[in-house]
Amino acid sequence: MHRRVKFDFEVDFTNGGGMQGQGFRLDIPGDDISDQDLAAAIVKDMRLLMVGAVRILGKEIITEPHKRTAEPGYVDLSHTVYDGLVTYKGLPAAVICDYLSREASRERYAPGTEFQIGKIEMIANTGTYVDCPFHRYANGKDLSQVGLSAFADLEGILIRADYHHGLAVTAKSFNGLDVANRAVLVHTGWAEHWDTEAYFHDHPFLTEDAALFLRDKGARLVGIDSLNIDDTRGKARPVHSTLLAAEILIAEHLCSLEDVPESGFSFSAIPPKFRGVGTFPVRAFARVQTWPH
Repeated sequence: MHRRVKFDFEVDFTNGGGMQGQGFRLDIPGDDISDQDLAAAIVKDMRLLMVGAVRILGKEIITEPHKRTAEPGYVDLSHTVYDGLVTYKGLPAAVICDYLSREASRERYAPGTEFQIGKIEMIANTGTYVDCPFHRYANGKDLSQVGLSAFADLEGILIRADYHHGLAVTAKSFNGLDVANRAVLVHTGWAEHWDTEAYFHDHPFLTEDAALFLRDKGARLVGIDSLNIDDTRGKARPVHSTLLAAEILIAEHLCSLEDVPESGFSFSAIPPKFRGVGTFPVRAFARVQTWPH
């Protein structure tokens, strides 16, 4: 269960004057928070300067869903790609090494000047990545043919679909949500298994009826923090087939969605402009615009 703290406060400023607040509520990560830590959170969140004494009054810990899960600003939703990373079992690991090392470069440049040029070998389905139509359809648009507006600054909406309550995310999960022209992100919590053996097995996924709903309601992009947006226990891929046929992009292997609110954010996941490629790693991120109180 989520815990929040409800409280009043008084702040004195060293240059004179003060401020008060009544009935404030704040998410807390555990079951309690000290007055000192709560005072520090107020000063940080409100960006207060020249603060003297901070008094916490009437503090009460309540059980209530969190209203925010990250600091306002940018939330990085991408896994780090490193040498040896395996994103799918059976496919080759990423190789990241020096093409030109700093030591070797010293022979080419003036004393005190050195550079490193990296060499990367990896399959397109590595780390956090985006699928475009060419990934599924030979005549679909590849990465070079999809416009920037499909990857960047999409109005976002997020749903919570905890994998502990079931792996299949059905159309019911999106009932009542306005997904038109939005990036729809599905937070299952599966990213906690990233880089472990458990990540590859019995992962959460969207069902075909969910894909049809999102297509028919006009979603622009659909993302998930799981191994695959489809159920990989069989050979059919109805979600990829449905969404990519409608030129709805797919983002897989997202992370840190627990730090994104349900609304009030934009989503970006921008790959390089490759011709003849339908999938590539991205630096996916949310830009949080507003926080509910």
